[in-house]
This record gives sequence, structure tokens and C-alpha cells, in this order.
Amino acid sequence: MCYICNQTGESVFTVEPNVIIIVMKKIIINIAAVAVAIVSLASCNDISKMTEAADRIKIQCNPEVLEAVAGNIDAQVSVTFPEEYFLPKAILEITPVIIYSGGEVAGKPFVYQGEKIAENYKTVTEEGATITEKVHFDFIPGMEKSELVGRAKVSYKGKEYEYPHDIKIADGVNTTYMLVCTKGSYDLVPDGYQDVIDEKEEAQILYLINSSNVRSSELSSADIKEFQQALKNLESDSRREVKGTEIVAYASPDGAESLNNKLSADREKSAQKAFNKVAKKLNAGDVTSRSIGEDWEGFKELVEASDVEDKDLIIRVLSMYSDPNVREREIKNMSSVYSSLARNVLPQLRRARFITNVEYTNYTAEELEDLVANNIDVLDEPALLRAAANAKDPATKIAIYKQAIKKFGSEKAKINAAVAYLNDEKVAEAKSMIAGLANDDVVNNIKGVIAMREGNNNEAAAYFAASNCPNAKANQAALDILNGKYVDAAAKLAGTGDKNEALAYILTNQLDKAAAADKCKCERSSYLNAIIAARQGNVDAAKSYIEAASAKEKFAERAQKDVEFAKIR
Repeated sequence: MCYICNQTGESVFTVEPNVIIIVMKKIIINIAAVAVAIVSLASCNDISKMTEAADRIKIQCNPEVLEAVAGNIDAQVSVTFPEEYFLPKAILEITPVIIYSGGEVAGKPFVYQGEKIAENYKTVTEEGATITEKVHFDFIPGMEKSELVGRAKVSYKGKEYEYPHDIKIADGVNTTYMLVCTKGSYDLVPDGYQDVIDEKEEAQILYLINSSNVRSSELSSADIKEFQQALKNLESDSRREVKGTEIVAYASPDGAESLNNKLSADREKSAQKAFNKVAKKLNAGDVTSRSIGEDWEGFKELVEASDVEDKDLIIRVLSMYSDPNVREREIKNMSSVYSSLARNVLPQLRRARFITNVEYTNYTAEELEDLVANNIDVLDEPALLRAAANAKDPATKIAIYKQAIKKFGSEKAKINAAVAYLNDEKVAEAKSMIAGLANDDVVNNIKGVIAMREGNNNEAAAYFAASNCPNAKANQAALDILNGKYVDAAAKLAGTGDKNEALAYILTNQLDKAAAADKCKCERSSYLNAIIAARQGNVDAAKSYIEAASAKEKFAERAQKDVEFAKIR
């Protein structure tokens, strides 16, 4: 046994030699444990330096406010790590997350490694780094009011440590493009109805060759008697008004041109005297007269309507030569043909015409409405189409169009009925109405509108591309907006006054043009003007427009969460 003494030399206790060895070993073990604990504590302090200093990581987003484009949310973020922040043996994972009222959606994580990690991640040294990343999300309704954050965790020596709070990246999501109107642009096809119709009452007298004398038999012909009766009937016709009468004299295009011009002038004078006898005591209005000379136009019309041999050759001669003498020579050279012309065509051109011009006043809107109700069978196709267009009640419109289809097989009525159905939000009925019609420009455009309303945008685009009407171009612009092609849309809509023109200018940040383009007074227009004013920093105007737009509930709800107005709330 040995004594172990204190520093004063006093005996404290005694132990065997082997016991001393055991005590010394325990002391050494305890010292090692303390060392391990100290190293472990130091390690914890190092990793906490990363997790608790999350604010030192700077993440900038472009754009600063997230924007939905064609249903996608895409942005670039720059992640900056400061000097002496990243541990050489750490792996840091930052997950971009959109948090919104309906929940949250995580994107693809960004993963970084320290310089002593041999993985295939992006390396960050102790000197720090700035790394650019891309984020992508599919838009989900509710994300209009949201924020993008980075949710981080670090792996260090086999353990994971979560960061104490999220890192704010951006606000979101701008959905202004979703204000696009996809109702489509389309028009009624013209109905052909005329409020005033020009009519003519006409008769003619014929002359013998090289004569300007009016034969008495001509004044008592059936043609003249019908003309006189027509003038008498006009006197009691309240819908028709005589506007005047013209006497036109001609010579047939055979013989010398100078002789024919004189002959035509002489016939003008004799025809004036003859007309005074024919129209005595009848209202013919103001009477004027003129001499044409050789009647080549009449000659062409009669030849085209005849069965004269080689008439195509004759017409070709008329088109090839303008000189009357050359024309006559070339036609006379066709000797067998010319003899037929001399018998059947030329005598009808030695004439004077009496042409009384009449204006017929068509049915007014009120008269059409009454006739639809009480005597619809008297209306022709244009009148039915106009009556349908005038009708206020959708069911009445369709009924009138169906009458035109039944009575006249009217394709115009089918197209306009489809328009009426579209206006009444009855897409299936519109589709059925134009089924089977040939795909001309108008029909292609309407079929495109129907496809767009059904959400078949690729099909709609094909129809619009096949149509050359201006409406199809405007409708394709609506699809351009949906597809994120804002510049294309603005180009297509420039100066059109289309309901999407102002929106296209907003989306291309042409705010002055947008304000000038929007002439509508509806709630949607007010909302667009609120966006324009907010972007221009005109707070009072923006609030005023928001108030006007809020008359419609959907715009009132939208304005509450629209990031366009985040700075003026």
C-alpha cells in the first residue's frame, strides 16, 4: 500500500499500485469525453451559424412580382451567399414554395454544397457566391394573392437541420392577362334589305334603218301601253315616288360613225315629241334626254344573250378594239355571222328608251314587326332577316330566322341564327345551326368562336387561320393573349376598337395607347382603366375606377386580391 500525500505532506489515503493506474485511465477517458463534447459543441455552433443566420442569404426575383403567362408562373431568382457563411462540409437545400389561401405548392429545390463535398451540386466556397436559378409553377386559382418563399434545410455530417423560418422571395401572382375576353367577335351577315329601293318603269320605240321618224304603230305597242299603265298606277301608290324620266336615243353600230351620231341626235328629238304624247297627263317627273350615238353596249348585251354563231369571237373583238370603225370592220369580215346580226340584233338597237326612275320606300321597323305578327307570309327573305335583326326578344329572333330557313332555305338565316344563339350563350344550338354549311370566311370564324367558347383553342385557331374576315384576326389575337403572345396580339388589334385592344396594350406596357383604346363604359373597361391608372401611379383615378368596376361582384372580389393594386390599398 502506498500513501498519497497532499501538498502539505499530510497523508490522505493509501492505494495499491494497480489502483492508481485505473484512476489515471479514468481521468484520461474523462478528458477525452470533454474534448469530444467541446468539438461537438463547436460543430453545433458552426451549423447554427448557417441556420440562424438565414437572413444573410439574399434572394432576388425577376420579376419582383410573379406573373402568370399562359397558365405558367416562371421566374429567375438570384441566390447570394455572403463570405464565410457556407461550411465546407455542408449541403444546403432551398425549396421554392408558393403559399396561398388554398394551401401551398413546392417547386424544384435548389441544392448547394460546400467545397469539401464531392457530390454533383452547385458548389459554394467560403468566399460566397451568387447563383441564378429558374422557378416554375402551374397557376392554380387562389394564387392571385400569394407569396413565394424559400424553405431551407442543411445537411451536415449525416444530420439535417431545418432553417427556423422561410426566406421571402417575391409576391404574386399577376393574372391581368386572364381579363381577356373569349366571347369572340362576329357579325350578322348583311341581310340585303334596302330601306329605299330604286326601281324603273321602262318602254322603248324602234326606228327603221337610217330613219328618225316615229311610227304610229310604235306609240300603240303593248310595251307603250304597259308603260302608261305603270305610270297611272304610281299615282295611287303611297310607297313609290317618281323621281324623273330620261329619254335616251341610240343608233345601231353599222355604217359610218358620223352618220350614226347624227341619226341618234335626230331620234332624241323625235322621241321627245313622242314621249309627250305617251305621257300626256301622267306624272313622269322632270324629263331629260340625251343621245348616245352607236349603241355598242346594247350590242354586246344582245349578242351575249343570243345564240348567234361565234358570239364569243364577236365579244372578243369588242374587247380587243375600242375604235368603232375597226370593230365594225372586223365583225363584217365574219360574213355569215354578220348577216345573222343584221337580221336579229341590229334592228333592236335602232331605238329610243323612256326610263322613269322610281323610289320605293320599304317597310319601316314598326311595319315589319306588325307584318311578322299578322302577315309574315308577305315578307321576302331580306325583310325576314331584317325583322329578325330588329327583334329584341331572342326567342322571337330565332322564330323569324327559322321561318326564313323554312320558306327560302336561307343560309344567311342559319348564320344569323347562330349569331343570335351565341349572343344568348347557347353554344350548342349555335353549333347545330351552322352544321353542314360550307366553310367560307364567315362560317369558319363562327366555328372558331364556338370552339374557343368550348375551350378547344387549337381547333379555334385552325378555323380563324382559315378565315380572312377581320373578326377572325381579332379572335386569333384573343388566343395570342391566352398563349402569352402579347406583342402579336397588340399588332393584330391596333386601331380595331376590339374589346381586347386595351388589354393587349396593357400587357405590352403601352399604357397611353391602352387608355386611348378603351372607349367602353362597362365594368370591365373600368377595371382595365384602374390597372392603367395604378401602373401610372395615379392613385385617386385608380380607386375611382375600381369603385366603378366593383358594381359587378366578380370585379369587386378580384380587386381585393389583385397585385396590380397592392401599392394603393
